[in-house]
Amino acid sequence: MPNTIIIGSGSYLPNRVIGRDYFKDTVFYTDEGEKIEKPAEEIISKFVEITEIENRRYIEDEQSNSQIGYEAAKAAIEDSKIDPEELDYIIYASNFGDVTIHGYMNFMPNMAARVKNKLGIKNRKCITYDMIFGCPGWVEAMILADNLIKAKAAKTILVIGGETLSRVTDPYDRNKMIFADGAGAVVVKATDNENVGIISHSTICDNSVELNYLENNSSINKDEDQKRLYVRMQGRKIYEYALKNVPVAIKETIDNAGLSLTDIDKILIHQANAKMDYAMIERLHKLYDIKEYDHAISPMTIQEFGNSSVATIPTMFDLIIKGKMEGQSFKDKGNVVMTSVGAGMNINAIVYRFP
Repeated sequence: MPNTIIIGSGSYLPNRVIGRDYFKDTVFYTDEGEKIEKPAEEIISKFVEITEIENRRYIEDEQSNSQIGYEAAKAAIEDSKIDPEELDYIIYASNFGDVTIHGYMNFMPNMAARVKNKLGIKNRKCITYDMIFGCPGWVEAMILADNLIKAKAAKTILVIGGETLSRVTDPYDRNKMIFADGAGAVVVKATDNENVGIISHSTICDNSVELNYLENNSSINKDEDQKRLYVRMQGRKIYEYALKNVPVAIKETIDNAGLSLTDIDKILIHQANAKMDYAMIERLHKLYDIKEYDHAISPMTIQEFGNSSVATIPTMFDLIIKGKMEGQSFKDKGNVVMTSVGAGMNINAIVYRFP
């Protein structure tokens, strides 16, 4: 049975760096719709203390999600040195599609088809899929790609994660400072070597009481237009859910690969919130009775790039493999975990082994 290896990667980080001063004139409201009387700077400082997000990236007004996804895809294809006409599938992970500057979501035609068009691919057998799966969308797209390759339905697949969350955040919500824009992509290919590539993966979908922990909803400022929808989340519930479930899901995936945590060189965890990410990694180590560990095992980009949802993991992968993250690198024949949690609630994880 063939395995799935990454043969090229690319990413796109918007040029606009948005620091804390960008929010200093914001009037913030509580989730209950009450105006917060504290000075904005105090709210911002507390936010930075908890999340560690000092900066984030936003696209320009004339840019779109599919455009930055195309830039990441083009870089990944160039890195892989393949002819784009060889691609059997393009899978684009996104939650909101091409969002206009007025906040309207657009998925027709789908995002993968738009990228195929921008790449100038003429191959009619190159199939275009969109993956809408919350923040775990890119990891799930990788799992879908692996399943297609193992089923011998494809040999070469382009997997993209792109989001422009700056256009779907409530102007009055403190959580808007978490979200950012960006895109990352990889080209994966079938290999007959069963000991490399994606050697294990798992997915969990909890869609009962957890369904609306992250959702689209109207502004928390009831004096604003209640017809327009924004990203809304129940931060405390998400935090508790993630800490309880994500470490267990990661351990299950590692165990299914026939490995232990000591065999894992890096954990690329979705950059959701620094406090939450640290806590999940710590709890994972506790499951293996490990009290002390090198925190470099879980690289962090959220401090400078914010939470760009589906783009955080492929962007981080690309930066590390190209030597653009100080102190971070992948080992030959090393094992890496890629894992995410998000709207649904959904959790997934991959164990990937480098050739």
